[in-house]
Amino acid sequence: MYKSLILLIVFTTLMCCTTENDSYYQKSVRVLKDSTLFLATKNLLEKPITVTSSASARSMGSIHDFYSEGDYWWPDTLNPSGPYVRRDGMTNPDNFTAHRKALIRFSEIVGNLTSAYLITKDSMYSTAALKHCKAWFITDSTKMNPNLVYAQAIQGRHTGRGIGIIDAIHFMEVVQSLNVLERHQKIDENELKPIKAWFEDFLKWLTTHPYGQDEMTHPNNHGTCWNMQAGLYAVFTKNDSIIDFCRENYKNTVLPNQMASNGSFPRELNRTKPYGYSLFNLDAMVMNCLILSDDTNNLWTYATSDGKTIVKAMEYMKPYIADKSTWPLDSDVMYWGNWPVAHPSVLFSGIYFDRSDYFELWKNKKHFLEIEEVRRNVPIRNPLLWMNTTTIAY
Repeated sequence: MYKSLILLIVFTTLMCCTTENDSYYQKSVRVLKDSTLFLATKNLLEKPITVTSSASARSMGSIHDFYSEGDYWWPDTLNPSGPYVRRDGMTNPDNFTAHRKALIRFSEIVGNLTSAYLITKDSMYSTAALKHCKAWFITDSTKMNPNLVYAQAIQGRHTGRGIGIIDAIHFMEVVQSLNVLERHQKIDENELKPIKAWFEDFLKWLTTHPYGQDEMTHPNNHGTCWNMQAGLYAVFTKNDSIIDFCRENYKNTVLPNQMASNGSFPRELNRTKPYGYSLFNLDAMVMNCLILSDDTNNLWTYATSDGKTIVKAMEYMKPYIADKSTWPLDSDVMYWGNWPVAHPSVLFSGIYFDRSDYFELWKNKKHFLEIEEVRRNVPIRNPLLWMNTTTIAY
């Protein structure tokens, strides 16, 4: 049986990475506790909203199919009835976003409630979290089909695209919450079995459908996020072959092909939002290390033959997270003023490498996010889920 490197993180933080007998986990709880419990208490009253709660006339799918539209695609001013045209970095506010918003809401509610359970051990939080999971994955009238065939469509061009798979990163904290609840015996096997079956089907689609195969080889943050997602869903469903594939894909493709020798991500720097995309890809890279490492496969310390490591990526971005005014490139065309926030890459790297400076940097940034675009691009918003567990359900 594999063991997640989270076991090593917890052991290290509890036994040696302490300040005045205080673990990183305990310090993180103090930072997050009041706000987490406040949000979770509000979430106790929330009813599930799934993809069946809204629909777009432009979708070619059924009421159970997730649908979204490409963010940077707009009507052509020279041909208003023709195919949409691209404006990189500029989000079209008239696109259909209801399913994406519902998924983000789902992630936040389940993550908040499960984090509150970890803090309090009160079963009312875990019970409420499972109510939403049942609606998305089990209940026939409200569940989502396990694919993203119609994600990030473009009017006049595509009914769906492989890059729409990135919309599903918000399933990650739902899955990690389920891992936590399973470990704490707060989910019945009769409920867990169909949920795992849903993710088995989704993982099969991610790895066999042309959209999934295209996204797997995408040379920027999309490829990083495919690997991050597939790895976690494989851990959840105990699919060892895909776990192994994702580890090798990170080591041989994602890391070496995306990182420059100085730790930057050139494909993100070439975008119209280089700062935000660099932060986003760094978070996803670190989550690959956290999810896919175990006691014999340590991606945290893995180095390519030419010396590329996750440490270099962190060290490249750290000064610009600490002081954005030192950023050497152009400002992002949108949302420049909303970054950085309390990024999971900073916290988890700080814990693993026992870097109190990283922890303080994370501690002093914004934790509870209000801007929709920021929430969308920080899928790991409940770090206690990832710290307070001894294994990710291999």
